[in-house]
Amino acid sequence: MATKLGGYTGTVLRIDLTAQHVSEYPWSDDDRRRFLGGKIMAARILYDALESGTDPLGPENTIVIATGPLNGTGAPSTARFDVSALSPLTGTLGTSNSGGSFGVYLKKAGVDALVITGRADAPVWLEVAEDGVHFRDAANVWGMRTSAAQAALRNAVGGKCGTIVAGPAGENQVPYAALVSDERVAGRTGMGAVFGSKNLKGIAAHGEQRVTPVKPDAFHAHVKKWTASLKAHPVAGDRLPKYGTAGFLGTMNEIGILGTRNFQAGSFEGADALSGETLAETRLVSQTGCLSCPIRCGRVVELDGERVKGPELETLVLLGSNLGVSDLGRIIEWNRELDELGLDTMTTGVTLSLAMELVERGAWDAGVRFGKAEGLLELFGDIAYKRGVGATLATGSRAIARRYDALDIAMQSKGLELAAYEPRNAIGHGLGYAVSNRGACHLNGGYGVALEGLALKMNGRSQRGKHALVAMFQDLMEAVSAAGGCLFTTLGVLPGPLVTGAGGPLGKVANAVLGSASGVLRALRAVPSAALGIPMPLVPHIRAIELATGMKLGFGGFWAIGERGYTLERLIGMRFGITADDDSLPTRLTTEPIDPRDPSSVVPLEPMKRRYYAHRGWDVYGCPRPRLLRRLGLENLEHKA
Repeated sequence: MATKLGGYTGTVLRIDLTAQHVSEYPWSDDDRRRFLGGKIMAARILYDALESGTDPLGPENTIVIATGPLNGTGAPSTARFDVSALSPLTGTLGTSNSGGSFGVYLKKAGVDALVITGRADAPVWLEVAEDGVHFRDAANVWGMRTSAAQAALRNAVGGKCGTIVAGPAGENQVPYAALVSDERVAGRTGMGAVFGSKNLKGIAAHGEQRVTPVKPDAFHAHVKKWTASLKAHPVAGDRLPKYGTAGFLGTMNEIGILGTRNFQAGSFEGADALSGETLAETRLVSQTGCLSCPIRCGRVVELDGERVKGPELETLVLLGSNLGVSDLGRIIEWNRELDELGLDTMTTGVTLSLAMELVERGAWDAGVRFGKAEGLLELFGDIAYKRGVGATLATGSRAIARRYDALDIAMQSKGLELAAYEPRNAIGHGLGYAVSNRGACHLNGGYGVALEGLALKMNGRSQRGKHALVAMFQDLMEAVSAAGGCLFTTLGVLPGPLVTGAGGPLGKVANAVLGSASGVLRALRAVPSAALGIPMPLVPHIRAIELATGMKLGFGGFWAIGERGYTLERLIGMRFGITADDDSLPTRLTTEPIDPRDPSSVVPLEPMKRRYYAHRGWDVYGCPRPRLLRRLGLENLEHKA
């Protein structure tokens, strides 16, 4: 449907792979104002599309690939796009965010989002262009690894384009198979397997359309100022460009939040060998980044005479300290192999660490051991092709734990494996893992660890204010993502002096204020969003959206969009059986002290969860109350059991 708003193309396409038919999906400007784009837009579409009995690997599952209004505008770090569907790993809503160029080129093709249903009779790939969607025979690319498949699609298009593809793991429907766009990965919740189940190898998008801000001069002036502020920030402008995401690894080790040997510990004796500083000094060839990104956190390293993507923090931890491995060269090699196969490095690492602990306990002869790197490269192929022990590892940690009665040591929540951060020394982050809609996700969980040690220095074992801060950061990060922005830009919201002085008097004042902010934040939630139309210079995303689209948001409107999206995701989760019991952590984290000398060094989940529910306006069963749904304008959604 045509749009009067800037920042959008106005076109959302529904693609039926079974019938090879394309039509326009109805999406109005009212929808854009309420759901913005990205993962929130996807949640609204999937709320209508997914029935409670949907098979994640059946033709009835629906994939939504959605951009946001800032994609393609030149705003800093706005090349992100979302892929959402019912997850074959978790059985509930799956979302995965990626950089790369695909989202920008999708808008160049004149399309804001794709809604993909059905299943092709034979392998296909899709070409999305300004003249429409073309179904292409994928027989010659089926079976290809991800870089070869992307090259083949680019050659077929014959010009500049954005691509996203599944690898062999997706074709074989491994439930944690990833999608790859350029060298960036939509890694979590098994979206590659959903592509494979639909006989969809990949998509190439190209065109020459441009999105125009409603107020171009003011928008570009704002972008210039925003970019300068990111470059001047001690994290976004210094630590991340110098050391990449791995620049946080040393700090994590120091404060005891580095996932180690299946989260049996929070620090690792070989951490220095895995750090961003070591990577920069010994392996780094150059920096890289997504389109329009001034942060340039991507690493380029050399492997076998070839320049390849360097591993991110999550990969270095979950395939490094989490497995008891400190060989940086091996992890670089493993990172490339997993990307080529189209496997999520995070779920792969945590699943392997569970297998290693089961071997350590004598419960399963999986042939893997902590500290043993030999044979893992070949094992990754066995996982992708479901061969031998790889077929069991391909089911993920929750399925393996159920098989061996080991849920207490399976580092997952709602079926999704934990990220790199050990939460017993960052309990707000632990709460985020438990209540995250897509499972144990550090980002959907609100990234509380940024406050508990990576940027600020809040007491990681204190409960004060954590429930309110987690909820607010979840909502704001939802809105940033829906706009098409990278979540690293949210680190810039924390003023530089607070970050550099986090351990000093100024930091102590900030931490005291944050710790006591729950009452204020709860009161603000009750205020109509229109009454919070105040400018918020610390959140430059809001003004960028306003100048690009013509919407009037203010802080209240922006926050409401994020809260609406987060609540809507919760409603979808409830349809697929998610209850308060699923907002949980493995008992290792809630009953086994990380510090043997301190019995309280666990995640006190239940009291924090009760306060979190009350703060959000959910009942004791984790269900959003009718009053909240009315406030967010969700009360009239069609009910589906």
